Amino acid sequence: MTEVYDLVVIGAGSGGVRASRMAAATGAKVAVVEDMFLGGTCVNVGCVPKKLFVYASQYREQAAQAAGFGVDAHINNFDWATLRTNKDNEINRLNGIYKNVLEGPGVEIVTGKGEVVSPTQVRVGDRLLDTKRILIATGGWPFKPDIPGAELAMDSNDVFAMESFPQSIVVVGGGYIAVEFAGIFNGLGAHTQLLYRGDRILRGFDEEVRSFVSEEVAKAGVQIRTQVDVVRIEESQGKKICHLSDDSTISCDMVMMATGRTAKTAGLGLEALGVETRKDGSIIADERFETNVKGVFALGDVIGTPALTPV
Repeated sequence: MTEVYDLVVIGAGSGGVRASRMAAATGAKVAVVEDMFLGGTCVNVGCVPKKLFVYASQYREQAAQAAGFGVDAHINNFDWATLRTNKDNEINRLNGIYKNVLEGPGVEIVTGKGEVVSPTQVRVGDRLLDTKRILIATGGWPFKPDIPGAELAMDSNDVFAMESFPQSIVVVGGGYIAVEFAGIFNGLGAHTQLLYRGDRILRGFDEEVRSFVSEEVAKAGVQIRTQVDVVRIEESQGKKICHLSDDSTISCDMVMMATGRTAKTAGLGLEALGVETRKDGSIIADERFETNVKGVFALGDVIGTPALTPV
């Protein structure tokens, strides 16, 4: 006899974990499918590790201010490997907590990439899961522009696993991810340039906030260049050479692209199933998070809502 789940969730991020454990708590038979890590972007390559890096980046400024309070403080050295390892340890601890949070109420964790093959079936490798309902909560993924040499640049996921810390870096983008990482790199001691194609960073934010943050970021030491973009990246003698839209070039150790995020829907089988998506790949869902295909639901970053865990 075929075992049928009440709910199969694809994606164990903020939305998927919450939906899975709440459903299982009612007595439903639930499986959650995940091919990467438990906790999603926020826990693994977003809010949590980024804030740990932010805390580390603040010590240099605090040491500089200490003299005014009668404290003789000096930063003798910064060891990237130590910060990265301790970050990994904390993320591993949180992954364990998420595992317990899911398995406690009885959620089955299925490791692998899920593909929706029908409104009642999800394929994971050689296994076929029969279910009454499907929830897609696969989140988003960093987007890099299609320019020559784009593969030489990191995205916001790659930063957390860097082998070494750069002496100089170019951060491309003007959103909050780009601005925050520029502050992190600068605070940890890298010569940091922030490039944005618009006239001022943080488009969409309050105008006074945009002005104030721009001034403070520049005052802290980040070199902000606006109305310019990277059109090509090359590598020469261990350096990254950024060719810019104003015909100038920048040589640096690393380039980070923080140029937006897209819904992670590739390979889910949505097109064959007839699930409606927008031009950017995000899934269209109604107020009940149901797609146009009955029994197939979607929530979180994958449906184009603000990409923030509290949402």
